Amino acid sequence: MTGRQKRAWDDDGFDDRVPFLARLEKNDRIALLDIGRPLRYPARSIIMRQDEPSAHVLLLLHGWTKVTALAANGYEALLALRGPGDIVGEGAALSRRQRSATVTALEPVEAVVIGQSRFTAFLSRNPQVALQLLSLTTDRQRSTDRRRVEWAALTVRERLAVLLLELVRTHGTRTDEGIELTIGLSQQEFAGSVGSSREAVARLLKELRTREVVATRRRRIVVLRPDVLRRIIGEHSA
Repeated sequence: MTGRQKRAWDDDGFDDRVPFLARLEKNDRIALLDIGRPLRYPARSIIMRQDEPSAHVLLLLHGWTKVTALAANGYEALLALRGPGDIVGEGAALSRRQRSATVTALEPVEAVVIGQSRFTAFLSRNPQVALQLLSLTTDRQRSTDRRRVEWAALTVRERLAVLLLELVRTHGTRTDEGIELTIGLSQQEFAGSVGSSREAVARLLKELRTREVVATRRRRIVVLRPDVLRRIIGEHSA
């Protein structure tokens, strides 16, 4: 890292920010949670659906979710991973527009749901909470913009290597075989995330399997040689 500019993929990737609830003072956090009601979602269930009207926000307490968006050409891109302490659905709630993405539970999720009108009324009465939400939104947008600019210079192979390493760091569990990603993503989601076709990603994953860099099953990836993935990225910056 010394002697060169920091890059987007040197950060914590999809969850490189402090979760929303952790940004709040304790009294504000308790007050916000008190105006909602608890909900549970089973693994792989749809929590929010793209293009549906907005009626509530969710504060995640336990469990991880993925945020995906479906483009007109059929690509489904992984936009973010949201977990404990995070807020989802706030953009549509504040703009009163349809939801821009789908949120899916990757594992059993516990959350607090707050109706749109209650949420916006709370923000109007608590400007410090509103400012923290604005800060979170700004941090997310800045990270997205930086990634968009820097990824434009990478090949699809390099983008895929970056994505796999991010997931290893943030959602990897060491096993006897290697580092298993604890989130189940389809090849279509990987393709949308790196801006390529599912067929191209399938070929790259097959190449990595042949080189024994990864092992793949249905919605399961084990990274065997993260050093090779780092080398792929290093070839770009050399």
